[in-house]
Amino acid sequence: MTINWYPGHMHKARREIKNALPEVDVVIEMLDARLPFSSANPVLAKLARHKPVLKLLSKSDLADPNITAEWVAYFNEQANTRALPIVTSDIKTLQPIARTCQQLASQVRESRSVKALVIGIPNVGKSTLINSLAGKKIAKVGNEPAVTKRQQKIQVGERLQITDTPGVLWPRIEHASSSYRLAASGAIRDTAMDYEDVGLWTAENLLARYPEATQARYKLKSLPTSPEELLKEIATRRGGLRAGGLVDLHRASEVLLHELRAGLIGRISLEGPLDIPAETEEDNLFNADEAE
Repeated sequence: MTINWYPGHMHKARREIKNALPEVDVVIEMLDARLPFSSANPVLAKLARHKPVLKLLSKSDLADPNITAEWVAYFNEQANTRALPIVTSDIKTLQPIARTCQQLASQVRESRSVKALVIGIPNVGKSTLINSLAGKKIAKVGNEPAVTKRQQKIQVGERLQITDTPGVLWPRIEHASSSYRLAASGAIRDTAMDYEDVGLWTAENLLARYPEATQARYKLKSLPTSPEELLKEIATRRGGLRAGGLVDLHRASEVLLHELRAGLIGRISLEGPLDIPAETEEDNLFNADEAE
């Protein structure tokens, strides 16, 4: 599955980020804790490769805590990188951010604030993070991707200044598995994906990774042997049967994806560090970006 979704304002955002980086001490990269590799942007990672990076694993309350711990350990092993699992609406999980940024930017004198730039794909929770850190509503929040359209700066305490940017998604997602994970998590607009296609992929992964949680959520007497069978079972229980007993797989897929995104199936991670592909297209993407 290939998804092409790159609104014009995102081209502008990428240029703004590139222009802002020389004045930045630390880059804060927000990732979805359920899919940290797939929710990262390799173009932005290349642009910020000479800066210390704090990776915030957002929506950690929806992710498998054991897998999240693996991601934190994986990122903390990288040079000039720290990782923190957070819930953007829970201020307690956000308290270490300022201190960690100061540690990463140890060269900054106490006479001025550490300057941090927040980057991330749409719908990863950047606006909620900004509002929580500011203690007031200054960024528009919505369930649809790409709500933020312009840069905005906020002061967090006495020693941290954060610049927010519009979300930037890959112009082209090279790995099919990442496309599916992004679609399943809600990072891709529903109008840009095929519900049944994504539903079948999600059902297959839930059966493989979280069979017990899936069976418990849908009160199944036995575990389905295929993703099609799981969707049929969901359809029979959630109003997905049409006249004549026909199964509405679209309806079943909607139910499955909405409940996954809401955390109703359980704390689910869609990938771990071992799922990172051996080879990526990061260099090609970066070269294309530099050529513009």
